[in-house]
Amino acid sequence: MDEKLKNMAIENSDSIVQLWMEEINSLKLDNYTASISDELFESTNRQFVNVIFQSIKDGGSSKAVKDFSERIINLGWPLGYITDGLQVFRRVTVDYILSKYEQLNFEFISNVLKSVDAWVEPIIRQLVNEYSGSWENTVSLQRVALQELSAPLIPVMDGITIMPLIGTVDTDRAKLIMENLLDGAIKHNSEVVLIDITGVPVVDTMVAHHIIQAAEAVRLIGATCILVGIRPEIAQTIVNLGIDLSKFPTKSSLKKGFRTALEITDRQVVDLENRADSIERMIQSLKGE
Repeated sequence: MDEKLKNMAIENSDSIVQLWMEEINSLKLDNYTASISDELFESTNRQFVNVIFQSIKDGGSSKAVKDFSERIINLGWPLGYITDGLQVFRRVTVDYILSKYEQLNFEFISNVLKSVDAWVEPIIRQLVNEYSGSWENTVSLQRVALQELSAPLIPVMDGITIMPLIGTVDTDRAKLIMENLLDGAIKHNSEVVLIDITGVPVVDTMVAHHIIQAAEAVRLIGATCILVGIRPEIAQTIVNLGIDLSKFPTKSSLKKGFRTALEITDRQVVDLENRADSIERMIQSLKGE
C-alpha cells in the first residue's frame, strides 16, 4: 500500500506542488517571511518542495536535504519555515490522495496518514538536527567570545591595570576573573590592579566572596588590589551582609581609585596649566630682580 501511495504522490507531484505553493504563498503576509523578497521566496519554496520529493524517492534522508538546510541556515531563515512547510506538505498531500478515491474507510485513511508521516518525519529529523548543530556551534562561539570579553584586564600605565566588570558575577565567571587577574598582573608586571564593579548590578555575599578571593590572590603575587565603583546602595548591602572588605582599599569611583593607584606607584596627577603659570611667574620674578 505504501509503495502504491508513494508512486501516486510522485506521479502527481506537479499537482501537489501547485497546491503546496498556493498555501505557502498565502502564509507569507502573516508570518516571518513577509520581509523576504518575492523572487527569493519563490525560488526557495521551489527548492524546498523538490527536496521533499527527492527525499521521498530516496526513501528518507538525503544529501539534497542537507544541502538545502545549509542554504536556508546561511540565509538566516528560522526553523519555523521548515516546520510550517512540512506541515502544509503533509496536509495537501493527504487531501490530494484522498480526493482521488471515492470509497474511503477508516483503515484506508489511517494508512494514508501513516504513509505520508513516514515520508515527512525523516526530513523533519534531518533538518532539525542540522539546525540544532548550527545553533550549538553558534552558541559555543558566542560563549567563547563572551568569556573573552567578560573579564578583560586593561593596562593603563606602567604598573597599573584595570579590570572593568559588567553584569552578574557567577561562579564560572568568578573563576575566569581570578585566572585573568593573576595571569594579567604577572604579564603586565602590575603593582596595582583596580577592579571596577560600577557595572555589577548586585553585590551579594557570593559576589563579594569571589571578589575578596580575587583580591587576596592578587595580593599574594605582590600587587595591590583596589575595589572601585562602590555605589551607596552597594556599600549599604555590604555593611548589612557583614562582609569584611578592610583588607584592601575601596573607592567610590574609578577616578578616585586611579589617583590612589598613582600614589601607591609614587606618582601623582599634575595640573600642567597651573604648573606652567607658576613657572612663568617664577621666571618673571627672576627677571624683575
